[in-house]
Amino acid sequence: MNTELRGDLRPPSLNADEKTTLLSFLNYLREAVAAKASGASDKAIRTAGVSSGTSILSLIKHLTAVELNWFAWAYAGADVERWDDESQPADDESTESLLAAYDQAIGRCNEIIHACDDLDRPGARSLRETPPPTMRWVLVHMIEETARHAGHADILREQMDGSVGR
Repeated sequence: MNTELRGDLRPPSLNADEKTTLLSFLNYLREAVAAKASGASDKAIRTAGVSSGTSILSLIKHLTAVELNWFAWAYAGADVERWDDESQPADDESTESLLAAYDQAIGRCNEIIHACDDLDRPGARSLRETPPPTMRWVLVHMIEETARHAGHADILREQMDGSVGR
């Protein structure tokens, strides 16, 4: 059982403008989720830890699609089909490939965030039956979404091999 602490990495400590602060917290949470896949086998990361079928790898795949759906498809209005945010990892998708896809999605989404000069400006469309949300709303929603799944990943990893810490 791996009871080594990764370390309790505290949230960012900064005194910055609103967008920088929101993005710093989102990046902190993104790192926490990705770190939960570190040091475990692909099989372990892929194995569901609860009866709903949730695994650390399925959380990473889900968050990749959710990021792209909110930032690229909804906010930026990318002319693509929405990403499937409910599919389980396929047999040919490894931890390495899904972490790389998550990292690429984060890079793409961060470009969209950085290009936004007004957090109050609504995006191109919405994923819901509502008017398009502002960049502020999308950032706060993704902080909430990522934090919730980071907590799930914490529990799944501790159940898997005893690893704790952020």
